[in-house]
Amino acid sequence: MIVNFCFGTRDLERAGKFYDALFSEVGMARSGQSDRSIYFSSAKGGAGFAITLPFDGNPASVGNGSMATLGAADRATVDRLHATALANGGSDEGAPGLRPAGYYCAYWRDPDGNKMNAVAMG
Repeated sequence: MIVNFCFGTRDLERAGKFYDALFSEVGMARSGQSDRSIYFSSAKGGAGFAITLPFDGNPASVGNGSMATLGAADRATVDRLHATALANGGSDEGAPGLRPAGYYCAYWRDPDGNKMNAVAMG
């Protein structure tokens, strides 16, 4: 069972604002915070998400091949997530649309360069 996903950040305040906006689209909100981390979860349960300043004090870096995926109820939610990410400092990694496996997906990177996507299956 996955408990949470965690991305490193270089700027906790900026990352918090980005994820506040993004996660509000899928019913997630801040569920905890410390001076080094912010935690997000859904009232429905499931895996949570955290952003954190790296414990070792080195700069946060992007994991090559790493990505977190958000499940979306429908294509309109995928579109909103992508637009919200871009409007809040994220960068485009693939516009919303159908992919070869029949999934409707969109891809973006957060302000620190971490890759995410949203998918509506079916």
